[in-house]
Amino acid sequence: MDLTAFYSLMSVTCFTLVGLWWTVVERHKEWRTDPVRRKLAGGVYLSFLLPGLMSTVAQIDPHTPLLWRVSFTLTALVGIVSTLRLVSWDRGGQIGPFRRFRWLVAVLYASIIVLGVAPEVVKPLGATPLQAASIALVLLIVLGHGLTWEFMMEPDPEPGRPAPAAARRRRRRAPRPAT
Repeated sequence: MDLTAFYSLMSVTCFTLVGLWWTVVERHKEWRTDPVRRKLAGGVYLSFLLPGLMSTVAQIDPHTPLLWRVSFTLTALVGIVSTLRLVSWDRGGQIGPFRRFRWLVAVLYASIIVLGVAPEVVKPLGATPLQAASIALVLLIVLGHGLTWEFMMEPDPEPGRPAPAAARRRRRRAPRPAT
């Protein structure tokens, strides 16, 4: 597949997924008020928005490497920071394999940064940096779909009771009584 066609398709797909996610969040108003669900919903949103942004910029001028390299690097930095914040925040709770291995998202973003900073690392593989980045973007979308599924299948907490992960964090942080 031609890379221009790939990045065009990836961009449209990602922004369509962002729009669909807005519709889902619109139907679950409690997600906007529950701090736990709000953070997880934001993580899903970024799972589709950031690859969409990278794919859009890759189409502007693929023959001007500095443009895509800078934009991919900056966007991937945002992805790493937001992912690591979610990983550190979302410890414990009822989590499935995608949330348990969410750190892989940070690894994929780190590989995109490496491609942006040192694109020559893929020459021994016989690939261009944009081809290698396309594989990382596909994997990011696959992980984003898995995270979305797990988030949507998580049971709602009982009214007035925090979600399981938030409750465990509060217990760990609570001061222990003096004996």
